Parts: sequence; structure tokens; C-alpha cells
Amino acid sequence: MDEEVVPVLYVEDADRAVAWYERLGFVKEWEHQFEPSFPWFLSVARGHVRLYLSEHKGDARPETLIHLYVKDIDAVSEEFQIPVDEEGLAGRECDLVDPDGNRLRIATRRSG
Repeated sequence: MDEEVVPVLYVEDADRAVAWYERLGFVKEWEHQFEPSFPWFLSVARGHVRLYLSEHKGDARPETLIHLYVKDIDAVSEEFQIPVDEEGLAGRECDLVDPDGNRLRIATRRSG
């Protein structure tokens, strides 16, 4: 098994969060709820990149920042109608905030 780190992001509404992350190319892998009316905990993935989204208040801090490297930053820019910073620290990048205040710095690495 390969080693990996999976960030956990706090979300208030798991269904709304999944729909938003689907716009970034993620798909829901699985979901878990201990009992009806309890908070949801779920996994979304985009290729080998995985995020856990949790409605449990103690699992993650609000306004967490993650870096996501993608092959095509222009597709993200077009989907969310935001400009690309051509001189970003992480490469060609743009910043997004999900519906729950989590911050994503999305970049395509410079070649060379």
C-alpha cells in the first residue's frame, strides 16, 4: 500500500460540499454516518488526491488552507470564472474558497 496524507475539511452540509467539489473534478467515494441525524463523514477523490469532508465540528478547523496541484489550472479558472495568477508562489495558481470557508490554493507547476 502506498503512503498518503488525507486532509480533513470541516463542512456544514456534506451534500452541498460534494456538489461544489465535483466542480473541481472530485467524485464521492464513500460516506459514513453513525446513526440517522448524526453528522456525515465522507471521502471525495480526484485521481490519487483524496479529501475527507466532515460535518463533525471537532474534526477540522474552519478556514483551513490546502494546496492542490492540477494538470490544467485554466480549466479551474474557467469553471469558477476566476483569474490565474501567472506569478504565483506555487506556480500558475488561483485561490478558491469553498462554501464552508475552506481555502484552496490551486496551481499548475511551472515546467523547468
